Amino acid sequence: MILQQYYLQCLSQASYLIGDETSGRAVVVDPRRDIEEYLGDAERLGLRIELVLETHFHADFLSGHLEFAEVGAEIGYGAHASPEFPARLFEDGERYSLGEVTLEVIHTPGHTPESISIAVYETAESVHPHAVLTGDTLFVGDVGRPDLLVSSGWSKIELAGMLYDSIHEKLLSLPDETVVYPAHGAGSACGKNLSSDTWSTIGAQRNENQSVRIQDRDDFIASITEGQPAQPMYFAYDADLNGKIRPTREQSRLQNLTTMQMDSLIEEGAVILDARDPETYALGHLPGSINIGLDGRFAEFAGSVIDPMAPIVLCGDREQAAEARLRLSRIGYDQVRGVVLMEDVDPVTVNRTNRISVSELEALQTNDSSIALLDVRNPGELSDGFIEGSTHIPLSGLTRRISEVPRGSELVVYCAGGYRSSIAASLLRGLMPDSQVSDLIGGFSAWRDPL
Repeated sequence: MILQQYYLQCLSQASYLIGDETSGRAVVVDPRRDIEEYLGDAERLGLRIELVLETHFHADFLSGHLEFAEVGAEIGYGAHASPEFPARLFEDGERYSLGEVTLEVIHTPGHTPESISIAVYETAESVHPHAVLTGDTLFVGDVGRPDLLVSSGWSKIELAGMLYDSIHEKLLSLPDETVVYPAHGAGSACGKNLSSDTWSTIGAQRNENQSVRIQDRDDFIASITEGQPAQPMYFAYDADLNGKIRPTREQSRLQNLTTMQMDSLIEEGAVILDARDPETYALGHLPGSINIGLDGRFAEFAGSVIDPMAPIVLCGDREQAAEARLRLSRIGYDQVRGVVLMEDVDPVTVNRTNRISVSELEALQTNDSSIALLDVRNPGELSDGFIEGSTHIPLSGLTRRISEVPRGSELVVYCAGGYRSSIAASLLRGLMPDSQVSDLIGGFSAWRDPL
């Protein structure tokens, strides 16, 4: 048996290659859209990927099932899924043999109605599974959130009840030594308290997972339907698109845009997305651009502040632009029109923006009582403390709640470390052109623990 995990840190997303050395047959579970690594590993291991199994319609990334279908793989879901494209739908308990290695599909609704888990047996005669791939049903340290489909008419209470049953009646019935491989880890917005560990066991989760340890069904429902992180804008878009027929990933060379071409695209509603780090961006950038650095959770935050249908002009060097387009494609943002290389931009046309230190903020507050503060961290981070007088609006909800942004002689935006505040500040400069907007270097961490 070959069972290989692929963990994409920037999306906290895990996918899997399962193969049988005796037959050379293989399955991929929950693949990302750029499928080249799976294909390369399969060739190296002497495997042929014949099936893509999706544990559910993912909301946080665009899966690579249609890309795999182009190279001859079948697509599979649980029986409650209704994709637009041809797919094999597996009943609860149905098995799929790769030769010796055998997979069993377990219906585990709750995160979504069609969610499944996949038990992996080393041989057809194995009494107990070696591992179970739990999708977004069971994470290491938490369980999947049940509220992502509220806008589609599903009750989060109903789905939370399904999730309780799936965990307690299905997954916890597996032996304690069964290895648990989830679809996400720490940083994902698909749950509240995900661990940075990328695998565990049923026994460890039975004893250590705080959500799993809640035995009373009503208490479980109450716990997991409250306090979930803000849902990024693109989640509903991706959840819908993952069930539809759509173009496969574009891999042609990015077009270099002239200033005139860029201006024309801006008139059509294009967004200028600068992928450089916040420090470099502050030293000089195109007016009206949004700064989301590649060093952080680039795609997730792009999907939190940019409309999925908006044309995008990338800004940076060519390597940064290529990486940015790849990451955007992973969440289905395919409207990239080209790149403006900063090396080709006339320095006279660029803007400089202000990032302030903790000591500078303290001086401003001493001399000017009308300074406004905006905290763009997630709700759960407020337990670490906050700067007195600040207004809290999570970054993922900022564009929807622009009317709640405080006004003052200067608006200072902060997050935990300075990455998200640069995104928010660059966005607000475009939405509030008459305001002076700065962001706090080092964020709340620097405020709380100054050097």
